[in-house]
Amino acid sequence: MARRIDYSARYQYTVPQIYAAMSNPDYWEARVEEMRQYSPNHVEKFHADSNGIEIELQHILPRTELPDIAQAVIRKDMVITRKESYSALGDEVTGTWNASIPAGPGSLGGTVRLFSTDTGSTLRTSSEAKVYIPMVGPKLEQLMLVNLVDLFRAEAAATVTWLEKNPPSA
Repeated sequence: MARRIDYSARYQYTVPQIYAAMSNPDYWEARVEEMRQYSPNHVEKFHADSNGIEIELQHILPRTELPDIAQAVIRKDMVITRKESYSALGDEVTGTWNASIPAGPGSLGGTVRLFSTDTGSTLRTSSEAKVYIPMVGPKLEQLMLVNLVDLFRAEAAATVTWLEKNPPSA
């Protein structure tokens, strides 16, 4: 059975301001640069136009830094390909994301909503983890989701830092 978790990043910036940042390749490069303090990362692909945003990121987690339970099933460095897709700018922006690991024992992905609030906007990510290994699957799913929240929290902080350094005009 899959496990689910929601994470909300709240911003003092409006939906158009957040979307403008996400439409800028420099934003993604800065965010990936910030994430490099945790593991090697890079932007594999980026495309933004009037129809929306498509981004592909690669995260490399050295096997030696994985928890023991993960090392038991993963025999080399974990290369995670993360793809995100966002709709065109509107009152609310919707999207999907998924992460894949070659020969990985499960799936990780979800949906994203960027919407206005009284104080700015919220980016809500709903995620689902499923590991197809009996006995250890539920433990790995929970571990993935806890680490995912930490990642989303760090990415939200990187977004605020980028917007502070690059004040939006919208």
